[in-house]
Amino acid sequence: MVTDWWGAGWDSEQEGYWLADPPLSGHASLGGFAWPDPYDASLLEEAEATIRGDNRQHFIVPNLGFTLFERAWSLRGYTDLLMDLVLRPVFVEELLEGITEVQLALARRFIALGVDGGYFGDDYGAQTGLLFSPRMWRRLFKPRLARLFAVFREHALPVILHSDGQISEIIPDLVEIGVTVLNPAQPEVLDHTWLKQSFGDTLAFYGGVSTQNVLPYGSPGEVQMAVGRCVHDLAGDATGLLLAPSHRLMADVPLENVDALLAAFARLAERV
Repeated sequence: MVTDWWGAGWDSEQEGYWLADPPLSGHASLGGFAWPDPYDASLLEEAEATIRGDNRQHFIVPNLGFTLFERAWSLRGYTDLLMDLVLRPVFVEELLEGITEVQLALARRFIALGVDGGYFGDDYGAQTGLLFSPRMWRRLFKPRLARLFAVFREHALPVILHSDGQISEIIPDLVEIGVTVLNPAQPEVLDHTWLKQSFGDTLAFYGGVSTQNVLPYGSPGEVQMAVGRCVHDLAGDATGLLLAPSHRLMADVPLENVDALLAAFARLAERV
């Protein structure tokens, strides 16, 4: 088991994210919970050295992943947190507010170091819809996300949000509160043509090549066709497309499909 900075324990024997020891399991109370210290002087030493040594050669963003919902369930446990949303909303508000304050402090410190934008990650969708009602998301998560995004937008920096699943109902809200780049543009659940037609003037898209179907199960030719479709359906002059797999490549992706993906990227680069 590996314990993260927030005190949550994760199974280190399986690929992916498998929570093994949520510190708030069994008690819906923050009494005695040891919040991590975002002001620890040594916390960002490595980030500072990376930024200082890069000399503006790369686009550097801090990964504030597990932003709110995912951080909350990693501390409380997934099933318990979902029950809390209905049965213990006051506790959930207190938990989310504490998480937000830590993330805000980190965001401000990263900006002071000279990062080029912010990367957030919070999965709000399953395969066919949101994990909770849009009304609940707008009450609990939207205003806190807005505060986090504002830290970067006030410095005219882009905001990248990773959120898997069918989240089409809240994409207009995300644009409203400052998201400028949407990831992963998951093709199984978000229609690429609809995304471009609806948000192509306000959002850039990051991802788009399926890690759910085509990369693990398709042929190399199908991988290359998927890359072409993604460019055709999502790329535009107004904002842009960061062409990439829709998630990290896991062990089920054959090496020949990785080669096909990289070859397709190389051919596109030659055309630019």
